[in-house]
Order: sequence, then structure tokens, then C-alpha cells
Amino acid sequence: MAEAMRIAEALLFASAEPLDEKDIEKRMPRGVPAAAVLDALKAEYAPRGVNLVRAGGKWMFRTAADLAWLLAAGEGETKRLSRAALETLAIVAYHQPVTRAEIEDIRGVAISKGTLDLLLETGWVRLRGRRRAPGRPVTYGTTEAFLIQFGLEAISDLPGLDELKGAGLFDGRLPQGFDVPQPSDSMELAEDEDPLEDETGSNSATPEDRDETSSRSPGLEEAEEAASASEDGNS
Repeated sequence: MAEAMRIAEALLFASAEPLDEKDIEKRMPRGVPAAAVLDALKAEYAPRGVNLVRAGGKWMFRTAADLAWLLAAGEGETKRLSRAALETLAIVAYHQPVTRAEIEDIRGVAISKGTLDLLLETGWVRLRGRRRAPGRPVTYGTTEAFLIQFGLEAISDLPGLDELKGAGLFDGRLPQGFDVPQPSDSMELAEDEDPLEDETGSNSATPEDRDETSSRSPGLEEAEEAASASEDGNS
């Protein structure tokens, strides 16, 4: 076990990306399960300045949460997502698969093209498929990078209504019957979804879809900020 822990430790330190348990298992001594090794290594690192954590089904070393402020000192200003982008990201996370029109219906205000562009660019949101509805709108969902960024083992770890109330994010004036959906980020398409590509394998994106997924041109970030400010003012 001691040798297996050293091997796992070396693999995790040397890797530039979080590692899947299956990849670590391949390097373990015969008969030593990776799960037991990683749990032991996690316990050993728990009191240290660097912790072994699992997020998005993968393992990685991260700075202990209570020491993050030390590394933040001297860094440049972190650019934060606009309120419109945060609301859109939350809707995608909880309601996926979801279309642009459904996002706008939930928010009660139109979203700018730049908002979805930004979330796609971060790698936290992905194109899933097409809704079996008139116009065949694109559906959106979250990615593995979203789970890793927010330290979630699975999308089901997102807080429910009781947890959100406990955090003070909701007051006592919620509409009757209001509830927070149970999120699911299954890679399989839902019953009312079709693949993004048609049967011939060619991409069937509409001009609007191509606009949404195109590369962000210079100045688009500033335009997104302006559009988001307008959205925030109208929401």
C-alpha cells in the first residue's frame, strides 16, 4: 500500500490535468485497488496545505481552502461573470437539457448572444443536441470542466432548495409549489432530443446557431458586458 500511495502521489503531481481513477488503476501494483489507495492518500493530505480532492469523477491536488487567500495575494484582478451569465449558467446546470428560449422563459428576460458565447468559451457549457420541436432549437448542458471548477463530484451535488434557504439565498415569500429541480447531466440524449448532426453526419446548425458558437471576436467581451448590464436592468 505504501508503494502504491507513492505511485499515485507521483502520477497526480506530474499530471497537468485531473486523473480518472481508471487511469491510476492501470499503474497500481497488482492486486491493489486504486480506490483504497486514493482514499488513504486523501486522508494523509487532509491536514496539509495541499489536499487531494475528487471532482467531476477525477482526482487532483488543490490548495487547502483555508489557505487560498495566501495565493490570491498579489494576483491581478479576477474578472467575474456578469449577473446575467451567472443566472444563465445556473439555469443550464439545474434545467439541462435546456434551450435558449427556455432559459429566457425562466429568467423572464432575453439573453444576449454574447452571454452564451462566454459560457461556451469557458468550457463550462456545451451544446448537447436539438430539441424535437419546431425549429429544432439547440439544447445546452454543463461539462466535466464545470464540475471540476466548482468542486462537484457530480451534478447532483448542487444544493437543493433546503440548502439554498439555509444559505440565505431565498426568503420566505416563495410562490406556492416552488421547487428546485433535481439536475442531471447524463451524456445520453433525452427522449425529446436529437443529435446535433443529421443522419448524413453533416452539421445541421442554423445561421443563428453558428453565430452562437462562433469564436469571440475582439470587442465581443465588452459587448457582452454591455448587453448583460442591459439585461440586469430589465430583469
